[in-house]
This record gives sequence, structure tokens and C-alpha cells, in this order.
Amino acid sequence: MSPLDSEAPPAGEDVHLPGPSLLPLLTAVGITFTIIGITTYIELTVVGLVLSVVCILLWVRDTRRDIDELPLD
Repeated sequence: MSPLDSEAPPAGEDVHLPGPSLLPLLTAVGITFTIIGITTYIELTVVGLVLSVVCILLWVRDTRRDIDELPLD
């Protein structure tokens, strides 16, 4: 094994990957609306901020739930 090879988990060990989600995309849309709204309409800024905050809170909740379901070892 060369020093550049990464350490692979042993055979049979599961690698945890998060499930698919639209929350990262919606968070990016909310941030974009906020930035565009700063220069154009205050209403767009408010919508973008609300969308961003709600998506971030949901994203953190889902991540914490995923982490809690992982085995301790």
C-alpha cells in the first residue's frame, strides 16, 4: 500500500451517506433572494431570509436525526 492510498473501511462495514434532500438547493435560493432583494425590493429580502432560516433549521434537524440513528461504535 502506498502512502497516497486512502484508508478504506474493512469489508462489510457500512459507510454512512446522508439521504437526498432539496434543503441545500432551497437554502441557496433563499440566500440568492436575500442578496437580490437587498438591491431591489425589501419584500424579496424578507422572503429570502425566511426561506433561508427555515431551510437551515430543517437541515440541522435532519442531520441531528441522522447522527442520532448511527451506531455508537
